[in-house]
Amino acid sequence: MTNPFENTEGRYLVLVNDEAQYSLWPSFAEVPAGWRVAQEEASHEASLAYITENWTDMRPRSVVEAMG
Repeated sequence: MTNPFENTEGRYLVLVNDEAQYSLWPSFAEVPAGWRVAQEEASHEASLAYITENWTDMRPRSVVEAMG
């Protein structure tokens, strides 16, 4: 069995939390508490492209706000 988070043939969701941090998530797995779907089910490649395009600041939102 392969790791479902690294299966390039799998289908994924892109999740985001309240700190504006993103996660690639296997579409068959339940979305964990504290996360919401930012992009519906897509290929591994398309999901990573979405994250690359949208997660441009790796700092958590609370850090960004504290720094002004």
